[in-house]
Amino acid sequence: MRVGVFGAGGQMGGTVCRAVASDIELELVAAIDPRLSGIDLSQVTGITGTGLAISGSKEHLLAVGAEVAVDFTSADVAYENMIWCAENNVHGVVGTTGFTGQQIGELKAAFEESEANCIVAPNFAIGAILMMRFSEMASLFFDTVDVIEYHHDSKVDAPSGTAMETAKRISSYRNSRERPFAADPTKKLVLEGARGGKYEQGLNVHSLRVRGMVAHQEVIFGTLGQTLTIRHDSYDRTSFMPGVLLAIKSVSGASGFMYGMDSLIDAKLGLGGHGEGGDEIDS
Repeated sequence: MRVGVFGAGGQMGGTVCRAVASDIELELVAAIDPRLSGIDLSQVTGITGTGLAISGSKEHLLAVGAEVAVDFTSADVAYENMIWCAENNVHGVVGTTGFTGQQIGELKAAFEESEANCIVAPNFAIGAILMMRFSEMASLFFDTVDVIEYHHDSKVDAPSGTAMETAKRISSYRNSRERPFAADPTKKLVLEGARGGKYEQGLNVHSLRVRGMVAHQEVIFGTLGQTLTIRHDSYDRTSFMPGVLLAIKSVSGASGFMYGMDSLIDAKLGLGGHGEGGDEIDS
């Protein structure tokens, strides 16, 4: 499968380029980054033997026959890139977060009208996907819950897409059983925001931006006499690559638009589909 990468000069884009180039089932045929147009890809990523120069044009994907475009840029840029991919029948795999619900809806509509498919996921780390699934399971058995996400200090959106997706899934699962979490007992806030962002069903979401971290999240549940903490840590950007490669190899059979990686994980486990994820909440 012939693969192009948007944002190839970024940290995630460069990691994706290296992962694709090292996979014997894939061929890296294009690296797109308008900031670095004309620079040899090896200078940016350390990859040798591809002979690729970074291009500043989306149309380069068509010139080299790219079948799939991977995007880890910014929400507005990724939105434009994926609309272009839908219009030009190029499959998309997107790990960019911060999309609004409207943007997700428009991307879904665009790919449903296209011959290409798209997979958008707030997190491609397999452990993070399992963390969200386990949190759904645990939510029925506890009275309180807080989601705490930790990221590097250059992340621009808060809360993270993973934290928002976790909160949405816990809340939806709990709401379907008509069991809200216990009310927040706090009567006086000495510092505004100390209890985090308020989500539905009495769920609080907290964001930390800490230099030296990559991507980490814990979901802390509590009930009478016990707590349960479900935590996932990505110590390096390579942690996302197995999920990204799985998505690239699966996207041609995704049938339009897919949000989240659950159905791909279920297929690996031989389980029935968990269902397509919902629209990402505006962050």
